[in-house]
Amino acid sequence: MAVATLLTENQVRAALDELGRLMLVRVSRDHPGDLCAVSPQVGLANILRQQEAELARRQAELAASRAVVTELFAAHADDGRRHGAHGERLLGLDAIQNRLEIMGRTMTEECMGVHPGRAQRAEDLLASREPNAEALSRGVTFRTLYQDCVRNDAATVEHANWLLRHGGEVRTAPVVPQRMVITDRSHALVPLDPADSRKGALYVTEPGIVLSLVTLFEQSWAQAEPLGACTRRDPDTGLSPVERQLLRLLASGLTDEAAGQRLGVSVRTVRRQMASIMERLGATSRFEAGLKAAQRSWL
Repeated sequence: MAVATLLTENQVRAALDELGRLMLVRVSRDHPGDLCAVSPQVGLANILRQQEAELARRQAELAASRAVVTELFAAHADDGRRHGAHGERLLGLDAIQNRLEIMGRTMTEECMGVHPGRAQRAEDLLASREPNAEALSRGVTFRTLYQDCVRNDAATVEHANWLLRHGGEVRTAPVVPQRMVITDRSHALVPLDPADSRKGALYVTEPGIVLSLVTLFEQSWAQAEPLGACTRRDPDTGLSPVERQLLRLLASGLTDEAAGQRLGVSVRTVRRQMASIMERLGATSRFEAGLKAAQRSWL
């Protein structure tokens, strides 16, 4: 085989190992010790099952990490009420901005940021460019995670492209964790109330909590899509990632308003997307749409 393919024996072995991993070849029953090809239809189904299992595993890990972070912050808050908070509580936007400026000036390696919800104000994005450019010039790497909804906001897309041109990375996902900024994997800033970041923030340096936040970020980042890539629709269902997530949220019992908040979109957008999904399913009600979506394994 090596002669026929003009490859070395090691290259052939590596290729066969990879085909075996993908379940595209298997041991022949007619000729023990030899390999035979698996039909493309069976092989593709095997690959899809592997990918679905890997996706389910990652989603389970992400859910577990979110639960751990929630428990850690709940315990941290309880301990803070009893013994005095270990983190620095920042009340007011000025205090938060001052801490962000200090973190920006002192970071030396990496800045990870999560920005859930709708787009930030254009003037805030512009104001962040000078300190970000200064940090980028020092060799600091930037990774920024937005929700998919910002892809339709011109100011955010422009800012994201500015970051990309200067060496940063930007990704989006239908649902992202709470707002956070982590620098050098050792300093973190998170809102006291994830539902209203204007109420204040908690500045944390405790390694256990920061590590949990870093893990949550990394898992969310791995499932997100680079901003420059087109959001791909599922070839079997025609659903975009946002539409699939919307179906899951509504099927779990969330209202249109709550689902919109999780996805960072308006109630009008939620209803428009659901109307489109119902039309594709040929459903005349949401209940019927839920049944048909379940029957077609859309959920």
